[in-house]
Amino acid sequence: MRRLRLPLVLLLPIALTILLLLSTSSPRPRPPTPQPLPCGAALSDAADGRWVPTPPPAPPPLYSPSCPFHRNAWNCLRNGRPQFASLSWAPTRCGGAVVPRIDAARFLAAARGRRVGLVGDSLSENLVVALLCALRSADDGARKWKRRGAWRGGYFPKEDVVVAYHRAVLLAKYTSPVEKSKELQKDGIKGTYRVDVDIPADDWINVTKFYDVLIFNTGHWWNTYKFPEETPLVFYKGGKPIEPPLGMHDGLKVILKSMASYIEREVPRKTLKLWRTQSPRHFFGGEWDHNGSCVSDRLLEEHELDSWFDPRFGGVNKDARMVNSAIQEALAGTDIQLLNLTYMSEFRADAHPAIWLGKKDAVAIYGQDCMHWCLPGVPDTWVDILAAQILHYLKQKKG
Repeated sequence: MRRLRLPLVLLLPIALTILLLLSTSSPRPRPPTPQPLPCGAALSDAADGRWVPTPPPAPPPLYSPSCPFHRNAWNCLRNGRPQFASLSWAPTRCGGAVVPRIDAARFLAAARGRRVGLVGDSLSENLVVALLCALRSADDGARKWKRRGAWRGGYFPKEDVVVAYHRAVLLAKYTSPVEKSKELQKDGIKGTYRVDVDIPADDWINVTKFYDVLIFNTGHWWNTYKFPEETPLVFYKGGKPIEPPLGMHDGLKVILKSMASYIEREVPRKTLKLWRTQSPRHFFGGEWDHNGSCVSDRLLEEHELDSWFDPRFGGVNKDARMVNSAIQEALAGTDIQLLNLTYMSEFRADAHPAIWLGKKDAVAIYGQDCMHWCLPGVPDTWVDILAAQILHYLKQKKG
């Protein structure tokens, strides 16, 4: 039997009719729903937000009180402090998602052969201890590393990664007080600290090209309880005293700008340069040496923050915001990025070592510690945000 063959001219209209029927009988696919910004992909995403209960199942901390990188004074669980409720930071721009916890194995793999350095005061040490202990969860062979002037650090042999902290509390070079003779002590000044605003501290001046990532801070020593009026700071530039003499806050401003300029000149452009904003203190009822306390299990409410930290109210915890203003001014126009951790930390009046310091009579001698943080604790969230930023940088560099 002969097959009936329709001319191509007749087949084309039939095919078009079938396609039209199919397109009108089935709904069109909807465009994909826009996804929220990946949490922590950019530092600006994480600065603003709120603390929320960690979504279940809440994982245990990445490290225990037995972490070999731990510091006793911040080891609150070992020192008898009750464990905190599990909280996570939910940035406003992350669509309700919380900052994801660092994947230590993934971080080390991405950072293979890299070196991460922190330079500053003991709050940078607080951060580095949290980072070292977190990374050790993925490398049992990690060992202590204190080369090139590092105060504390770790080497992770699985991926050949170095993480270290260089203690430089003012960032600039300063010397111990030069004692004055008894005849010159009538003005009440026993001696002075010399601060060279244009010379970095010896602890980090030679490591600017060693690290692939550098995180800086200073701020917690810029006050009269670290440098009392009888042993003040005297600022030098070009080897000569600055005239007229600078007060402490003006000296801070000069050093911030000088050190930012030095970092721009001496640290390679390919290096990721971050500057951590101030970590707030939570002394209530007085300064550290006047019965200031932070024995609390309560987070501050947002409406309370200004009364605690706004310099206009003159409270004992006003330093953080004052220093942050000077930092932002000094970094304007540079390629140094802000690691903004202040606002999220202002809420956490519940998370300091307080009286759980691990040494007998420590509180009687030093007062409560309402400046540093318990570990595990708030700095673990700092680590999560810092790790996300470093991974973002490494991915861009690789691409």
